[in-house]
Amino acid sequence: MLETISTTKAPAAIGPYSQAVAFGNIIFTSGQIAINPENGEIEAKTIEEQTEQVMKNLKAILEATGTDMSKTIKTTCFLADMNDFAAFNEVYAKYFTTKPARSCVAVKTLPKNVLCEVEVIAER
Repeated sequence: MLETISTTKAPAAIGPYSQAVAFGNIIFTSGQIAINPENGEIEAKTIEEQTEQVMKNLKAILEATGTDMSKTIKTTCFLADMNDFAAFNEVYAKYFTTKPARSCVAVKTLPKNVLCEVEVIAER
């Protein structure tokens, strides 16, 4: 049975989707971008600042499901510019210390022209 996850500590969905869905003990988050959940704005400018906000958003969603970043199984990361890969990794590594499986790709454009987006599959 699917369970829809929602928290005010992460940005509301900007389209017809949920912040996350649980299927049994597995959590699937929607891709998170650098929206500040307090005001719905993208305040972060650099890849480091945006990645930091993305991680805070993911952390809040996972905590709302009763789990945390250490239970992440896989991430999918989208970068607007692969030249940001090293800087993105520096921030990413602070949050995903268990080194889950990961895909990381460069894409032409991300929602609201942000620099990165990350989605997570985690265990609850």
